[in-house]
Order: sequence, then C-alpha cells, then structure tokens
Amino acid sequence: MAKNLVIVESPAKVKTIKKFLGANYEVVASYGHVRDLPKSSLGIDVDHDYEPKYITIRGKGEVLSTLRKEVKKADKIYLATDPDREGEAISWHLCEALKLEPKKTSRITFNEITKNAVKESLKNARKIDMDLVDAQQTRRMLDRMVGYKISPLLWAKIKRGLSAGRVQSVALKMICDREAEIEAFKPEEYWTIEATLSAKGISKPLVSKYYGSDGKKKELHSKAEVDKVLKDVKGKQFDVSEVKKSERSRKAPLPFTTSTLQQEAGKALNYSTQKTMRLAQHLYEGVEMGAETLGIITYLRTDSTRVSDEAEKSLSTYIKKTYGEKYLREAGTGKKDERKIQDAHEAIRPTDVNRTPKDLKPFLSRDELRLYTLIWQRFVASRMQDAVYESTNVKLSCAGHIFTMTASKLSFDGFMNVYMETKDEDAVVDSSEENVFSGKLDEKTKLSVNDVEGKQHFTQPPAHYTESSLVRALEEFGIGRPSTYAPTITTILARHYVTKDGKNLFVTDLGEVVNKMMVEAFPSIVDANFTANMEALLDGVGEGKIKWKTVVENFYPDLDRAVTEAEKELEHVKVQDEVTDEVCELCGRNMVIKYGPHGKFLGCPGFPECRNTKPFFEKIGVQCPKCGKDVVIRHTKKGRRYYGCIDIPECDYMVWQRPKKED
Repeated sequence: MAKNLVIVESPAKVKTIKKFLGANYEVVASYGHVRDLPKSSLGIDVDHDYEPKYITIRGKGEVLSTLRKEVKKADKIYLATDPDREGEAISWHLCEALKLEPKKTSRITFNEITKNAVKESLKNARKIDMDLVDAQQTRRMLDRMVGYKISPLLWAKIKRGLSAGRVQSVALKMICDREAEIEAFKPEEYWTIEATLSAKGISKPLVSKYYGSDGKKKELHSKAEVDKVLKDVKGKQFDVSEVKKSERSRKAPLPFTTSTLQQEAGKALNYSTQKTMRLAQHLYEGVEMGAETLGIITYLRTDSTRVSDEAEKSLSTYIKKTYGEKYLREAGTGKKDERKIQDAHEAIRPTDVNRTPKDLKPFLSRDELRLYTLIWQRFVASRMQDAVYESTNVKLSCAGHIFTMTASKLSFDGFMNVYMETKDEDAVVDSSEENVFSGKLDEKTKLSVNDVEGKQHFTQPPAHYTESSLVRALEEFGIGRPSTYAPTITTILARHYVTKDGKNLFVTDLGEVVNKMMVEAFPSIVDANFTANMEALLDGVGEGKIKWKTVVENFYPDLDRAVTEAEKELEHVKVQDEVTDEVCELCGRNMVIKYGPHGKFLGCPGFPECRNTKPFFEKIGVQCPKCGKDVVIRHTKKGRRYYGCIDIPECDYMVWQRPKKED
C-alpha cells in the first residue's frame, strides 16, 4: 500500500508523476479548485470583518469523497498544485476541505514535469505559504466585489447578461480610448523625396532620401516645396560629402514570459491568447512519446526571464556543440523584476534543450509543434551572441540640398542563426535602409540621378489593438498578471463588448455603452493607474508586507457607495439591435441581430408576440457560382472558417479561401 499521497490539480499529470515516483506514492487529481465563493451571493461578510464564505464547488463532492478515502490511507500527503498564487490557494482549500493534519501535510512545487524536478521537490517540501494564499484570496474577493456589485447595475440600466470585471473593464476602456483616438485623428500632410542614384563601380542603384538644405534638416509640407527641390536637383550630379562607418549590434532576446509568448505567438503564428495558453498547458502537462509521457516545457504562467543553473549549463553545452564556441554568450539570461511576485519561477523554456522540434515532430500536432518550435528557438537564441551589423551612413549634396542613405550588412548572425523576432504589425520599413553597397563609396564618388520623385504622405492614426498589442499594453501598465491576460480578452469578446476583424479588435455599440457607464459611475475601477496600484498592493500581500483585510476594507466602502449613487443617478440606456434586410416570414418585420451563448443569431423584433429565430450568416458580397444565392461565412464543428452558399445543404458550394466577385 502506498504510504505517500501526492495531490495535483490536473488529471493529465497523474500518470506521468506516478511513473516518476514509483509504488510508494499514490497520485490523484483535485481537478482544479474544490472550494469557491457561492455563485448565488456575494459570499463576503462585509459586516463581520470581510470574512469570505467558501462552499464546495458544485460537482466536486465526489472528487472530495475520493480524496478523503486516499488521505485516510496515507502517512504523508504532498500538495503539488501549480507553482503560483492560485496553486497555493488551491492547496490551502484542499487542507481546509479535507481537514488535513499539518504534521503529515507538506506543499511541494516543481516548475517542470520531469523526473528530476519532481523528485527534487520532495526534498524541498515546505508549509503552505499563507502570504501567497492571502494574495490570491484578496484578488478573488476584489474581483467578486466588482463583478457582483456592478454587474446587476448593468443589467438594470442596459440589458441582462452583461458583466463588469476589475481587469476586463480596464481592458475595455483601453480599447475604447484607442478607438476614440483613431476617430478623432486628423491626418497631416507631409512629403518625402527619394532619389535613385548610380555610380561607376557600384553595380546596383542606390536609394537616398531628402534630408534638408543649407546644412539643416527640413520637413516638407507642400507640393510647392517638393517641386522646388526636384527642379534644383534633376539632371545634376550628387557628391558624397560624408561617409561614416559604424558597427551596431542587435541584442539576443530574453526567454519567454507568459506575456511575451502570447505576443509573439500572436504575431508570428496568428494564435489567440486563449489558443496559445491551451497549447502551452498541454506541452507543460505532458506529451505522449511512445511508451512515456513527458512535460516538454516549463510552467507557462510566469513573469520571470530567469533560467535554472542546470538548464543554463545544458544550453551552453548544446550551443557549443551545435553552433560553435563563438556563438555562445556567457552572460546570464535574465534578471529579477522586484515588482512581480511570480518572478520566483523560471522563464518558459524547453525542459530539455536537446529535445529539438525535429525530434518531437512525430508526437505533436501541427499547432503544438509550431508553438514548441517558437519556445525552443527563443530559448536557444537567448544564450547566443548578439547579431552584429556593419552600418554605412552616407551624406550626399546636390545644388545646396542634402540627401542621406544608409546600408547595413550583417557581419555576424549570432542568435539570428536560430531565431528572428517577428516585427510589430505597425512597424515602418524605410526603403533607404535596404541599400547594398556592392562597390567602393567615398568622398570622391560622383553619382548621377536615375530618377527623383516626390511622394505625398499623411500621418497615420494609432493602430487598432490586436490581442498581442493589448497584452503588451496591459503588461506595460502593470495591469493583471500572466494568468489574467487570456481570460480577460476572452471575456470581453464573449460578452460582445469587442469584436475581432482579422487581428484587430474593435469595440461594439454595446461595449461603448458599457464603457461609458463604467467611466461615468466608477472612474477608479476603470482607471489604469488605480488598477496597477492594486496589483502592487496584492504583491505586497504576497510578500507579507500588507495585511489582506487592509486592502479589502479600503476598497469595498468606496465601491458600495459608488454603486448606490449610480443606482439613483444613472439613466436607463437602450442598446438598439442591428436591423437586417432579412424579413420574418411569420409577421413580416425586418429581423434583428441578437447575441446568444453561441454567438449571433437573427430574432424577430416582435418578441414575445413573435418568437421566430434564424441562424445569422455574414454575407461577403459574392454570389454562389452554382445557384446565384449569397455566399456567407460559415464554420466547421471544430470552428474552422469556410465560405459556402447560404442555401446549404440544398446547394453544396463551399471553399476554404475567400472567393472574389470575379469567381
């Protein structure tokens, strides 16, 4: 009989960890949280020192019953829930729900599901860290207070089914503010001049840009100014007045944190934050590889860029062996950020760098392999030398005007041998920096004009948020933590406050109404600085510097007062349904777009007298080549988008790629 019991969160870990520990250990799962605040009420006794009232989560009674039986058999119990605040809280809830004896109960954590890490954790068993538990408990209570006090107000003043959240409301406001910036943006005209030049001994044409005149930089704001420069330089010779050569380096990236992984997976792989975390969870919990199951990446919710000494040594050896000594950078990979409690963990990295993407290809799905490849490449690159460029900056003169051009040549690829970070969506490429000087260029060089052209431009508004850029902004403001980014974005999309077109996030009419009410009635809740300060207070609780009840008792009275005032002062807001040209065949009214648990559908505005509903299909302005009816966007059972006739199944036309009108 096993004398030791290990309780983990996920059943996916059970088999793997049991195999690592052997016959003297029984491993069972709690299936996540077992206790929580009740759904039917606030669950916090605001009149008696803010004591939370926890109950067993519906459906977890059988799990707890099974756990109690296993506890009775065990001499020693190890709580091995996830290595973060939430995992610490789950361990504490298990102690309370199972009435575990402190003498026979220990807390263990491991950053990766490997044999060495799991066995090492048993040697470092400890007591539950109540400071971390209190930090998570405080976060849960604050979120519950905001949700349960404000959401009913939104139901009463706007419509049922809405919700407010401490972090989601700030994220919504950020998107609304960006939309307002874009709408209010007034483009300003500006001009550039590009001269394409050639010279003896240089095989390829060179592109230079207008800089200014009389030794000074000058902006061009009108066609008249441009025409004057064009007239002066056309047909004239360009002289090289200055050549500066320099060396610049591009630093190797740090290994991934949760935030940077979500951002890069969004840019490079077009994965949503939710998809990224789902795939990473599977890679962490364990992948079946023949006869064994192994966790192939470290824990996925982390603010840290640090790497263990053992992983550092293994990576150094791998780089020397695979790429050569000159590619290895001896400096450390990351430093601790004192603001973030979860820096106690490591960066997201492969559990074994020798397990290359090529080796794992037979065992991973396409999406899992792409994400693992990204993590593996970034980790390897993080300990490689910087990439080095030779830069040449040239200043040209012609008829009193100054032009400039730049060329860069990669002299040592360094980390770029393995990994290239994806550029941001709004990155600007300067064509004059794409020159290649294939011959000698110095102050004696004379260049002739092949072409010179003025181009009109207008300043561009800020870019719409994407999931990647919103995560970056939330992190920069200090809002939320690694575990909150994906659910926050998922929630505002599910509530139809925000919609997604391509990669861009757009606020809906409903989102604008909810945000306006939140800003008017609860300005502190949606204030980014206030929310970031609250995160700092939660960190203080986690570090044992601040009492959790101090945070709660300073927060709730102001919130309660604001809700009471809002109930009296805020007016009811009617959100108009979007009317379509689809006619209800039962009563003749134009049907409107409604939102249900599974997305949009068409409903009759005559409800409840007329209860007619239909599926909603978004038309793309193309007629079906088979029957002439509209082609609409559809989705498979697994959620993949395709384009098909609105009359399916009567008409069987469908394609994966968006059809064009000429098709």
